[in-house]
Amino acid sequence: MQFQQLRSFREVAAEMSFTRAARNLHYSQPSVTAHIKNLEDYIGAALFHRAGGRVQLTEAGMRLLPHAEKIILIAEAACIDAASAGQTRPAA
Repeated sequence: MQFQQLRSFREVAAEMSFTRAARNLHYSQPSVTAHIKNLEDYIGAALFHRAGGRVQLTEAGMRLLPHAEKIILIAEAACIDAASAGQTRPAA
């Protein structure tokens, strides 16, 4: 499981569209589709129902979404914390 896959999953779930998610993430649509496919393969379950251009979360997708959101928030907080630590200067 990769961080990019979780970000793509969260964005597709928010937009209910692979195309809009790709645009928001500045990825190509095939890249987002590949992220979701690889995540589904890793988990062993479909995360979205895809029918006629419409997208809906499956039960597995609904269960994964809050965990993905937590992981993303933790990773973003870690980056902010590390960046702020890098801006401090040791006392002379």
